[in-house]
Amino acid sequence: MIDDRDAWSEHQPSTRRENEFIERHGIAEYARWHLGIDEEQGEDKKSRYKFPYGDFEVLHRCGLLAAESRAGQRRYYDIELAVAHLHGMLEALQRTG
Repeated sequence: MIDDRDAWSEHQPSTRRENEFIERHGIAEYARWHLGIDEEQGEDKKSRYKFPYGDFEVLHRCGLLAAESRAGQRRYYDIELAVAHLHGMLEALQRTG
């Protein structure tokens, strides 16, 4: 989706939606919608998975932008670089499609 970072507050899944998704698909599938993990949290905990970028159906540009911003603020440079790469790939797809 083409949107700006501030749109993520409207597009990100609610806690209820996250819980329903985990109930239907499992925590491993939930994890795939996140760019980072907190290894201090248990594998079965939602709090382990950081920097979400989609709504369990589609990737959101605003989710990437929000993740990039938060990663930079918290000095997670590996996440910030990965998000910048994904954002570049998304932009390239949008130019060709």
